[in-house]
Amino acid sequence: MENQNKSETPAPAESKKNYSGRRKYYYRKKYNKNPNKDYSAKTSEQKLEFKKVSIVVPLLNEEESLRPLFFEIKKAVKSISCDYEIIFVDDGSTDKSLKVIKELNKEDGKVKYISFRKNYGKSAALQLGFKNSTGDAIITMDADLQDDPAEIPNLLKKLQEDYDLVSGWKKKRYDPFIKKYSSKFFNYITGLFSGININDFNCGLKAYRSEVVKNINVYGELHRYIPVLASWNGYRVTEIIVKHQARRYGKTKFGISRFFKGFVDLITVVFTTRYIRRPMHLFGFLGFLSFLAGLLVNGYLTYEKLVLDRWISNRPLLFLGILLIIVGIQFFSVGLLGEIMVHNSLDDREYIIKEKN
Repeated sequence: MENQNKSETPAPAESKKNYSGRRKYYYRKKYNKNPNKDYSAKTSEQKLEFKKVSIVVPLLNEEESLRPLFFEIKKAVKSISCDYEIIFVDDGSTDKSLKVIKELNKEDGKVKYISFRKNYGKSAALQLGFKNSTGDAIITMDADLQDDPAEIPNLLKKLQEDYDLVSGWKKKRYDPFIKKYSSKFFNYITGLFSGININDFNCGLKAYRSEVVKNINVYGELHRYIPVLASWNGYRVTEIIVKHQARRYGKTKFGISRFFKGFVDLITVVFTTRYIRRPMHLFGFLGFLSFLAGLLVNGYLTYEKLVLDRWISNRPLLFLGILLIIVGIQFFSVGLLGEIMVHNSLDDREYIIKEKN
């Protein structure tokens, strides 16, 4: 009897132990679970307000970098929750770039392309890319893999913060010495003239709302000044630091001639955006300065002649004073002619409307 009781008593105790163990495990699992976390959703996917993103890539002779760039863009857009398209704009390449783009187009329906018969420049490539984009947000980047496609989600996230244009800032650059420091000087002068406080105007990596690219016209070499054009048209512009990479393939298209063209284009941008509808403000100001300088010079010479009784007829300073007065009058005349032309061509279509009810 004793042996039977001993053999029967452990059974309930063992089952109780197992039951209590299961209960402890159950409550511990329930306690650790986060009730606010949605485990059914992809936590790595970034929610965006944009329905579609267009990625515009202008290129010239970049056959080696196109396929790696394509796969890096594909990898980057996996983390955004909207549709997308990739638009390659071939700016008259003489290598096999177009062939590679056509192959990518056959492999993936998201890839579109435009090919120029000859080289028209980056501004023309961007303008056509903007025109053919269908997204409500547009990303631009260079095709040489120095712009990191992994920055696309960061640019779009910043764009959602009530900005119209987000420009990349290559704070740490992997460029040749001349290109790096000439670019810094260029950015300093552009910021001084434009009054816009960003550090890298010419970074190819940018994000735009579609409204911006529809209301600015990029031609010549004006792609460097898109932030200036956008800001002076009333759009909100900012920048974020982006990763810059060393060139893997090919060679840079940078030349010293582009440096000088940039400053000529800066004058064009300043005039066409600030003074195209009020030319007298520019030419009248220059004319006033020139006329006043000539008047002061000739006034001083008159004092010398009448008071000090000095001979002034053959002095170069006399001719300089007369020249400054004539130039000042000419500047005034040009300003008045410009005002007449503006008055006759004034049109409501020149104004960008934000909202209308």
